[in-house]
Amino acid sequence: MTGHFTPLDVAVLIAYLAGTTAFGVRLGRRQKDARDYFVAGRNIPWPAVLFSVVATETSALTFISIPGVAYVGNLGFLQVVFGYLLGRIALAFTLLPRYYEGEIVTAYAMLEQRFGLATRRFTSVVFMGTRALADSVRIFATAIPVALILSGTGRVPSPWLMPSAILILGALTVLYTYKGGMRAVVWTELIQAGIYLFGGLTAVVLLGRTVPGGWHAILDRAGAAGKLHLFDWSVGFDRPYTMLAGLLGGGFLSMASHGADQLIVQRLLSARSLRDAQKAVIGSGVAIIVQMALFLMIGVGLWAHFGGRGFATPDDAFPTYIIQAMPPGLLGLVVAAIVAATMSTHSAAINALAASATHDLYLPLTGRSAADPRTLRVGKAFALFWGVALTAGALLFRQQGTPAVVIALSIASFTYGGLLGGFFLALFVPRAGQRDAIVGMSVGIAAMSVVVFAKQIATAYPSLAATLGPLAAIAWPWYVLIGTAITLLTGTLSSLAGASAGGGARPS
Repeated sequence: MTGHFTPLDVAVLIAYLAGTTAFGVRLGRRQKDARDYFVAGRNIPWPAVLFSVVATETSALTFISIPGVAYVGNLGFLQVVFGYLLGRIALAFTLLPRYYEGEIVTAYAMLEQRFGLATRRFTSVVFMGTRALADSVRIFATAIPVALILSGTGRVPSPWLMPSAILILGALTVLYTYKGGMRAVVWTELIQAGIYLFGGLTAVVLLGRTVPGGWHAILDRAGAAGKLHLFDWSVGFDRPYTMLAGLLGGGFLSMASHGADQLIVQRLLSARSLRDAQKAVIGSGVAIIVQMALFLMIGVGLWAHFGGRGFATPDDAFPTYIIQAMPPGLLGLVVAAIVAATMSTHSAAINALAASATHDLYLPLTGRSAADPRTLRVGKAFALFWGVALTAGALLFRQQGTPAVVIALSIASFTYGGLLGGFFLALFVPRAGQRDAIVGMSVGIAAMSVVVFAKQIATAYPSLAATLGPLAAIAWPWYVLIGTAITLLTGTLSSLAGASAGGGARPS
């Protein structure tokens, strides 16, 4: 038991941070234009795209919060992950081919081709707002173990622990993302993925050594306590981890996050061909199942190690174990793994937000082309702006009793349904026009805002508690499916009612 950071741990962590930052900055030397900066010239091998996708969706929320889900529950979260794979398979043969029909850089350019520029701007703004909120939560979660380390030094006042940790992480990630662009993001993500997976495997090995009887005893105790329960065949909208909610809800969530969210679409657009992008996105679905199983098993091991003791929040369980039980040197490496997990997502978010701001807003407004040398400078300026904004958002976030992964997924889910519904209107409703798409998405997002925040609204306005009670009980995996259905239905009815007469759809 160490309980504190040694000079060796500090050296390991500093070596990781300095090495990753320097590598990312070096990769930025070969940039020629905005296309190279945002999609790496569409020349990234598909295995690299695959692991970049996995690393992008794996932040500290996975490394810290998924073990917390299993710590207080069981393995049922994997049912949602099975749905992730189904959603990616559907995406690979529906939306993805459309993205490769032209030289587009953002997902929302496809909606402009189908509906018009106003639709592209609307969806891009929705993406930017949602992504900024969700990634601020992710940065905050990453800062938790770093703050614990700083507290052990005794040199940082308590009120400054989290702000200091957030500022350190934010500054370093912004530096190499600003300088290196998409090429730096993808190749540093491969290094970061290797580090955090090694950190996870290391935790599994150490838990087997620190718990008397090893993993055989852990599994025996966990099985008797129901911690290894995986499948739940019950039907209902109030339970998040059931097979129906997992396959349907997880599938729609994955289609939205990987097909309507610029964060992931930008990685897929960096592949050399449509076939490579399809292999990358489907392969990432298989990889994420293995990865989530690993982190859930860490949560089971932590439950046995701590004897099921309570924490202020489930997210505290794994960082506490890391600080208390990891030997010198290895402690620094595992903390570096946590930092790596969110630096990969943070850098990807900065680049995606900058790409969307540049291509969806700036270029249409100015009439400039992506090849204009000024566009590259503007894109870098947007990257700097979003890096600062996300870091500031993390500074404003306040810890809650709910696992951070659920908070972030809930934030994303209330707009994901509207965005995915907009893409479905483009694909499957030929008569839908621009007004139908915007009306459908607006209604879908507004409706899901009420559903997602029903509990908070009912608390603020007790007179609405009886009305909003059923909505507050809906589990988060259903959010995207419900939002997509509302958007698709509203947009279809609008088109049938002739709401877009005279300015209808342009056939694909």
